Amino acid sequence: MLKAKPREPKADVFIPPPKLPPPAPVVDLGEAEMRLAQALLFFAYRDFTNVADQVLEELGLGRAHHRALHFIGRNPGITVSGLLAILRITKQSLARVLNALVDQGYVAQAPGYEDRRLRLLTLTESGQALERRLFECQREKLAEVYRAAGPQAVEGFRTVMRALMDKGALAYIDGTGSPEDT
Repeated sequence: MLKAKPREPKADVFIPPPKLPPPAPVVDLGEAEMRLAQALLFFAYRDFTNVADQVLEELGLGRAHHRALHFIGRNPGITVSGLLAILRITKQSLARVLNALVDQGYVAQAPGYEDRRLRLLTLTESGQALERRLFECQREKLAEVYRAAGPQAVEGFRTVMRALMDKGALAYIDGTGSPEDT
């Protein structure tokens, strides 16, 4: 008796793949989960900034001063308008912060090279030392939790944080945008 050969499909005939069930959601996206995420962000920010807050308090400064020091330090020669764009605060609020930092000798202002109406901001030596001291406080905390969490968790953290940022801030972080784009 001859056995029938199984038929091979013709090359020009489409055979659809088997239907797979939809992928399970990675995370429960219900209200309880989202409220937990929100609380985690609030408390993490509070506790992360607390280590620097103690140093700032000794100097009569606050978080707004810290943010200004950070971004001036990362962008020497940044304009006041560039800093305003990053911080998203009012001119009046920034004026108070900058006046304190200039008066205490942490920030220097110079007129623009081409447009002398611009004020270019840089950290003085003492401003650089203070910014470094604040960074080291937070670096130790962050390094400790990064080591405990492991590389996959760190990458997941970065993915989530980047997804929370708008395109301008992402471009700035990636080095493809300017402070004014944030």
